[in-house]
Amino acid sequence: MSDVINAAVAALNEKMDGGFDGGTAKFVLNGEGAIMVDSNGARPGDEEADVTLTADTDVFQKMLSGETNPTTAFMTGKLSVDGNMGLAMQLGAALA
Repeated sequence: MSDVINAAVAALNEKMDGGFDGGTAKFVLNGEGAIMVDSNGARPGDEEADVTLTADTDVFQKMLSGETNPTTAFMTGKLSVDGNMGLAMQLGAALA
């Protein structure tokens, strides 16, 4: 497992404090791997999800740090969303 994925999992778990009850989401970090997020929290994995969000590692890290708004990243083409858009918006709010 990459150090980037491990650090992202730790940051997501801290930010969401106990998981995400809206459904199952997958973050795909280009060139690094994938992270699953659900009611149990974040973990490395690449399984089926209600929504898949894909971004470059630097964009993802900026979203986690609050430097980049997830909605702005989506609107500028830096974040792609496949699946349940409502769930993606809930997840974006949870990361803020």
